[in-house]
Amino acid sequence: MSHSVPFYPILMHFAARYSGFTYGQFASDHRTLVECNMRCRDDFGMDAVGLISDPYRETSAFGARVTFPDEAVPRCMESVVRSIEDIASLKNPDVYREERTMDRIKGAEVLRKRVGGEVPVIGWIEGPLAESCDLAGVSEVLLNIFMEPDFVKRLIDRTMTTAKAFAKAQVEAGCDIIGVGDAICSQIDAESYREFVKEKHRELFEYIQSLGAKVKLHICGNITHLLEDIRETGPDIVDIDWMVDMEHAFKVLGSAIIRCGNLDPVSVVQERAPAEIIHETEQLCRREESRPFILSGGCEITVNTPVEHLKAMRLASQSP
Repeated sequence: MSHSVPFYPILMHFAARYSGFTYGQFASDHRTLVECNMRCRDDFGMDAVGLISDPYRETSAFGARVTFPDEAVPRCMESVVRSIEDIASLKNPDVYREERTMDRIKGAEVLRKRVGGEVPVIGWIEGPLAESCDLAGVSEVLLNIFMEPDFVKRLIDRTMTTAKAFAKAQVEAGCDIIGVGDAICSQIDAESYREFVKEKHRELFEYIQSLGAKVKLHICGNITHLLEDIRETGPDIVDIDWMVDMEHAFKVLGSAIIRCGNLDPVSVVQERAPAEIIHETEQLCRREESRPFILSGGCEITVNTPVEHLKAMRLASQSP
């Protein structure tokens, strides 16, 4: 096995606690987020640093009230969009003037300065279906896919302007890669993905790539049924959760797309003994040898993961 398997697990709440901060501080202040990323990069040998924190940067910029519990994901306290009329009156925010989008842009600038050219800086935006759910509510959007499809399509269209502007701002601030989080897509069928999301993903990814950056698509959950369509949207990297078979994902996505994953963050990384984590990691890396692959958990590493477990995962990725 190669010595140089790239290592980039998603660390948010874990990174905050490990570095002596609350999750609320991590998500609300780019200076804290930068310090946590730098410490984890140094202590765990991370091969990238990033700006992922929570889903509500853009939602806040659209006017929603967001609160920051100390030890939980930030909460959106209201739906900005309750009717099709609300979509028409929804104003796309200036990402350079709104507090939470500007905080992430500042984070990109500081991370770029801190790491120089040593590792990539990964920015983050919400995907169009996820942002629609952030603005109108998950159950409302999923229901309206069937009951009022025009509502969903108009809302997705409106989110695209801000998604592009926010991605562009982060690239100009120094990001090499833009993560696109659209986790809710795992909860819809392939036909709905094709009708509502696929072409928007393709348009968004092509736009980000035209800026000179790479695209990292994050849809946690089981995306086996979406893999063929995802391949056709053209992302550079796709996060693969633990319930998706990596061999099948490689066959469908091909060698042009880097797969990132896919150890179960709870039943393996959090719960297993370090020796077992090393074994599982070595097996995964061996299967992926000579393929485009980044070692990670299937989704975010949990806050309760023992530090030595993450170190065991990193150690195994460097084994001969």
